[in-house]
Amino acid sequence: MFKKDLSASPKQKLKSSIQRSLRNSLLSTYPLLTPHIDELLPKKSSLEQVKLPDRVSLFVLEGQPLFYQQDTAAHGNVLVPHLKLVHRFPQSFPTICIDRGAIRFVLSGATLMAPGLTSKGGRLPMPKDGQEEEESSSEEEDSDEEDDEDEEGGQARKVKNEGVDADGHWSRELKKGEPVVVMAEGKEEACAVGILSIGTKEVKEKGKGPVIEEGHYLGDGLWRLSLD
Repeated sequence: MFKKDLSASPKQKLKSSIQRSLRNSLLSTYPLLTPHIDELLPKKSSLEQVKLPDRVSLFVLEGQPLFYQQDTAAHGNVLVPHLKLVHRFPQSFPTICIDRGAIRFVLSGATLMAPGLTSKGGRLPMPKDGQEEEESSSEEEDSDEEDDEDEEGGQARKVKNEGVDADGHWSRELKKGEPVVVMAEGKEEACAVGILSIGTKEVKEKGKGPVIEEGHYLGDGLWRLSLD
């Protein structure tokens, strides 16, 4: 999606009500961002929108890209973090890890395939025994309740077992349609981000097929985009 250089429309300032809505959506999607939200989106900040090709909106604050959103049914209007934001807050996003052999393919814009994750150097979520059932029950309960958020989006829904364990595995299975950050074997910073075409549990079961088909990766058009 971002393989070629991009042309951006002029920045448009967003209304405060839209900024609050985006803030709340971020906290709901990425609850681990909660401690950083006032640094990321100060309450008196002026968030701007930049329209890109393929119905993509990039959200920018003081010239720095924060996250993007593609207005298509396939992507479900999910807010996806720009890699520069991921590098600022690396522990705040769900992650998977590819092996060394897959790095050059991902950084050329190729579809991320399951073998790059299921090999010895890859890494997928490994929930503890019984944890998956607890999370499923918790999600059902949460669906019946309103998110505990004030008008300024100061609070976010609490999510159990969310985060990276001591071995670097994400602590719960990720579902199809969820955004995910792609780490690489032997590298400290994330190399890509995208939306899962298949859930991580199914990746482990099948061991083949596409996992992320259109993502944002280091050195692509979105990374190189000038916002001056």
